[in-house]
Amino acid sequence: MSLPVFVHPELGGATVGSLLSLTGDEGRHAAVVRRIRRGEQIELVDGAGIRVTGEVDETSKSGLVARVLDVRYEARPTPHITVVQAIPKGDRGELAVEVLTEIGVDVIVPWAASRSVGVWRGERAAKSLAKWRSTAREAAKQSRRSWFPEVREMASTADVAALLADADVAVVLHEDARTPIPSLGEARTAVLVVGPEGGIAPEELDAFAAGQAVRLGREVLRTSTAGVAAVAALLSGSPRWA
Repeated sequence: MSLPVFVHPELGGATVGSLLSLTGDEGRHAAVVRRIRRGEQIELVDGAGIRVTGEVDETSKSGLVARVLDVRYEARPTPHITVVQAIPKGDRGELAVEVLTEIGVDVIVPWAASRSVGVWRGERAAKSLAKWRSTAREAAKQSRRSWFPEVREMASTADVAALLADADVAVVLHEDARTPIPSLGEARTAVLVVGPEGGIAPEELDAFAAGQAVRLGREVLRTSTAGVAAVAALLSGSPRWA
């Protein structure tokens, strides 16, 4: 059975035999909600490649203390995958972030497409971005990732065009395309653009000339699930899924 995973922000100095305190919301969740007890083993990750296995020494209502049994660093996987996700309506944005995190995406970029039903402005933009980041963090824990995805600030169409221009493999999902998803081959970076409910506008598609317009199949997927299907198709022929 897999060990429970918790996030600890400072694992850089952890050594075998040392003690680590898990406090704050994460510590309370471990000790009070999950009811982790003395003698049980847990895993701690910092979201930047370090994973620690520890045995719980003591617990309290505010958290726990674990003795380090093992420390390992896991290199960031390649190819590095960035998904530009057009902002969908309602809570479908969090669903997209959740499944993209679970499948291993490295960077998620919310995009204010011209046909996006969801609109981020002012205070709502800050709250929505915070929800995406919180969702990514929880999904990363659930999927036992050592590297957590970066959820960036909302991007403009010009920002997205620049990302596509810098990528080894750049693809744009489009329902009218005839080209299938390409192979990643020896690429180290890939950028995938997922359009909004209303589709990518012609002027946006023109701006994304550095990317190849592709389609997944005859069926039309929702914007919240198209990304995970496309990433799976990309990764299926990559070293990450070898």
